[in-house]
Amino acid sequence: MDLLPQFGNLLYSAIAFVVALSIIVAVHEYGHYIIGRISGIKAEVFSLGFGPKLISRVDRHGTRWQIAAIPLGGYVKFLGDANAASAGADEEEMAQLSPEERRHTMHGAPLWARAATVAAGPVFNFILSIFVIAGLSIWTGQATNTPQIDTVVALPQGPGGLQKGDVIEAVDGMPTPDYQALGSILEKLPSAPELSYTVKRGDREMTVAGPQLFPARFSGVQPGSAAYDAGLQAGDVVTAIEGQPAWRFLDLQQAVKKSEGAPISLDIWRPEAKGASPEEFTVSLAPRRTDIPLGGGQFETRYLLGATGSFMFEPTTKPVGVIDAVTGGVTQTWTIITQSLSGIKAMIAQKISSCNLSGALRIAETSGAAAKSGPLEFIWFIAVLSTAVGFLNLFPIPVLDGGHLMFHLYEAVAGKPPSDRLMNMFMSVGLALVLTLMLFGLWNDITC
Repeated sequence: MDLLPQFGNLLYSAIAFVVALSIIVAVHEYGHYIIGRISGIKAEVFSLGFGPKLISRVDRHGTRWQIAAIPLGGYVKFLGDANAASAGADEEEMAQLSPEERRHTMHGAPLWARAATVAAGPVFNFILSIFVIAGLSIWTGQATNTPQIDTVVALPQGPGGLQKGDVIEAVDGMPTPDYQALGSILEKLPSAPELSYTVKRGDREMTVAGPQLFPARFSGVQPGSAAYDAGLQAGDVVTAIEGQPAWRFLDLQQAVKKSEGAPISLDIWRPEAKGASPEEFTVSLAPRRTDIPLGGGQFETRYLLGATGSFMFEPTTKPVGVIDAVTGGVTQTWTIITQSLSGIKAMIAQKISSCNLSGALRIAETSGAAAKSGPLEFIWFIAVLSTAVGFLNLFPIPVLDGGHLMFHLYEAVAGKPPSDRLMNMFMSVGLALVLTLMLFGLWNDITC
């Protein structure tokens, strides 16, 4: 029976999702907590999770830190809050406080303190993303300017005459002084099992035979894609398409484009792993229509398998400085935000499919797939999800941080906060909207 492995995969994905979400929520709520404390607002409870508390302790500031039974979120309850969402004041408690004590509540603090405390949650999510991406960049380094081989990836035909440390100076007679040149010649290379490489090895220059420069090999597989659902994984090599030999990733791309969504047959070679011998098998899968961001808010719909390729070698890397790493983290975090915003606009305008909106099931599946791919991939996933959580929390929807900021903006303009009746009405509408979006995402997870 396949039920046991399926249950194991579900459990693994659920655990990975809870771990990722807990880290992101802890950072988000800590942003609220620490900026509130700096601003003079007293936190009564810092909870990771909802429901009955499992463990807790009270610190010297009088804040109870707790882990609760339902690990699907968290909250900070400030002095005077009627509930965990800080949606209103506990009027009975507020009436018993002195003017000095009221200053230390979320509802009695100055407007700037309340706004800063609310905004800190999403901001801390962005900071987490920036520093995680920067840390990954420092850890992995970046490719040297010249194409130099660290290792040749596992391929059925092996590395040929290429060795670690070889600097690739030309491929099939075409000069390749840098990675841009390598990329520019891909379409000019023949679909063949071997190519001619001019390499510099130490002080010597020589010509050796080696595998295809950009082989029909998957460097990554996107969760929920056609390739993922067919059981394909990073490292798999396509050796034939519809029975015809395939050598270049370009051959695979052309076959997928030509299929227009019809099923195609792929012969797969899977390298040995954990002592297991290499495998060879055949799969049939149908490429899926996918909306691809082009930049500038534009999208293109293509048929894709949901897999990426790479050069046939892992490059030699050089260290990355802290400033460059942080700058790169800021740039990539901003790119995630702008692409998310473009996607939402395009969905509203019906330029792309609403299936692009994922729910908890698909996010959990992605969590599990990222964790299985390795610790670096899982850490990268946490950075991306943290950016998404911070971005979505800034939406001007009551019950979200953006909704609270909207109320604070109203107060700044009108000179008084909205009435409790109006705020409660907006909170009810906001909660209904958020629940509707969550259910719609779950529906997409099941049907798309």
